[in-house]
Amino acid sequence: MANEVAPAVIAATTSLPPELAVAAVPEDERVWVPQAPNVWFRPLLFNTVTGQWCNLLKVTAAGIVSRHRHPGAVFGYVIKGKWHYYEHPWVAEQGHFVYEPPGEIHTLAVPEDCAEMITFFNISGAMIYLDEENRNTGYEDVFTKIDMARAHYAENGLGADYVDQFIR
Repeated sequence: MANEVAPAVIAATTSLPPELAVAAVPEDERVWVPQAPNVWFRPLLFNTVTGQWCNLLKVTAAGIVSRHRHPGAVFGYVIKGKWHYYEHPWVAEQGHFVYEPPGEIHTLAVPEDCAEMITFFNISGAMIYLDEENRNTGYEDVFTKIDMARAHYAENGLGADYVDQFIR
């Protein structure tokens, strides 16, 4: 009896969503979801239980991407190019790790000498967009990201259900 596993444990283990293992940078450009002019994201994980999402952010023009804050911590890893926050003296370059504390307001910008930036982000909670006076101008969360991806995939021939593979 000591070596037996309780049926509830077996049921919980067998009902877990499957693991994910995907090429982060896709071969098919249609996988990149347009977010704003010259800005795309590539979904890697949408965790609807915790509100977490992991994605690649790709920017192909210099300038401000967004001014925002997050209620939860954000972790990033620069794969290509570079970017910075106007509010800090550092520049995140290829190979750099970035930690953003919860609640901090920052303005992400890509410098003039960078033709393309790709960064992996692990985000928990929302991304709250702000204007110059710190007024809320919009937000994104795991559910709005799923909706954006679903609509994009429905339009570009991959099919609306293409996004389902990233949802946990």
